[in-house]
Amino acid sequence: MLNRHDPVEPFHAIRLSRLARRLEAEGRSIIHMEFGQPSTGAPAAAIARAHAVLDNDPGSYWESEPLKARIAGLYQSRHGVHVAPERIVLSCGASPALVMALTSAFRPGDVIAMARPGYVAYRNNVRALGMEVQEIACGPESRYQITAAHLAALDPAPAGVVIASPANPTGTVIPADEMAAIARVCAQRGIRIVSDEIYHGLSFVGPVASALEYAPDALVVNSFSKYFSMVGWRLGWLVAPEDLIDSARARMGNLFLTAPTLSQHAGLVAMDCVDELEGHIARYAVNRQLMLDALPAMGLTKIAPPDGAFYIWADVAHLTDDAMALAEQLLLDTGVATAPGIDFDPVEGRHFMRFSFAVDTPQVREAIARMTPWFQARG
Repeated sequence: MLNRHDPVEPFHAIRLSRLARRLEAEGRSIIHMEFGQPSTGAPAAAIARAHAVLDNDPGSYWESEPLKARIAGLYQSRHGVHVAPERIVLSCGASPALVMALTSAFRPGDVIAMARPGYVAYRNNVRALGMEVQEIACGPESRYQITAAHLAALDPAPAGVVIASPANPTGTVIPADEMAAIARVCAQRGIRIVSDEIYHGLSFVGPVASALEYAPDALVVNSFSKYFSMVGWRLGWLVAPEDLIDSARARMGNLFLTAPTLSQHAGLVAMDCVDELEGHIARYAVNRQLMLDALPAMGLTKIAPPDGAFYIWADVAHLTDDAMALAEQLLLDTGVATAPGIDFDPVEGRHFMRFSFAVDTPQVREAIARMTPWFQARG
């Protein structure tokens, strides 16, 4: 039973995924496009390193200094930004890193702005931590992203803002000039930036700016789950600004102890598996184009520009005002599992669906073959 006093809302895609798993257990063929996770595993060399560690290392509470240094170097090579390794706090995935960021920089009662639509855990974590969510409705006119103009218009200014580029669920990217403008407004108004950069490396439109390029005091969350294809290894990190390093480390130690030892060993090796990882990006690019080519025939012509990540955010208002019911019927009829928009936008999300194209290319082709006549019959 839902506790009406609980600020944390359910994740509706999980409910649909449970139904999908039940149908699979009954023998149905299911294509999983409901979650944002790569269908590939960790790089082969990382897995080999993990096997070797299991044979020789009993594991301990440990933070890998070489891994922190390697991650710090990533910001120099990708963004031309110097980050001292001591600013890297390793975590058990991006989710604890987000909790560290929020609790280090803000206090209960603080107002945190964020885009709507946006990742469901942003607003749920902010509320669970006793802070106040200020959602900003962002539509196609701003590419479903918060802009500097949005932040300049808020009165009073919020204590912080959560941004994401590429974003979930839309895949849209904040252009470098807009990122710079956001940083200027935040500096002028005393708004601290929390930047979720978990989809960095997954871009189809060229390099993506980090908030650190323009806001050195931003808190940056990232993970090995997406680009490095290590979802189940639960390894992420927070780049903490110098004034919050001690606060972030205190929270990591007390709330989560350390990141998994085995994952740290594997993660260090994964960072050098560039050819294998870039091969994943090439596959996502093929899948993305297959979806973009097929959507018009389904009658789904209003979508967010999928600049990065591996999502299609599609407007289904011409079909329903209950995307959850539509997604459930699609699953029952075709075996294709998707995510209802209400997870990402509690107001307008009933008119949207999110499709993940991170599955294997043959599965994307099969999903299109199943969905096209289904949507056409409702168009």
